[in-house]
Amino acid sequence: MPHDTLERRRLLKTIAMGTVGALLASRTRVILAADALVQLLPTDPMAAALGYVEDSAKVTVAGHTAAMNCSACAQYLGKAGSPRGGCNIYAGKSVNAKGWCKAYAKKPSA
Repeated sequence: MPHDTLERRRLLKTIAMGTVGALLASRTRVILAADALVQLLPTDPMAAALGYVEDSAKVTVAGHTAAMNCSACAQYLGKAGSPRGGCNIYAGKSVNAKGWCKAYAKKPSA
């Protein structure tokens, strides 16, 4: 086999391994980033200012319904069915999917 063919194969294998490695590294970073979220507590100053509660059913604000919860909010970053998820309002913190705060904005219908 000519030397050029072996070098080309080695180069293609290196590129393929590098691509796979980069994909695995980025996937791992996403998983670690999700795990790195700190649970938002109602006593957090920002949460208290926005009236954050862990259970939307306990909210007594006029016009509020139990369906108005974090998982139905446009700011919620968690996956559907997940008990907790990130929020655009509370960077680096996870909110309860059943929670609520005054920043609630209904997700637009798709």
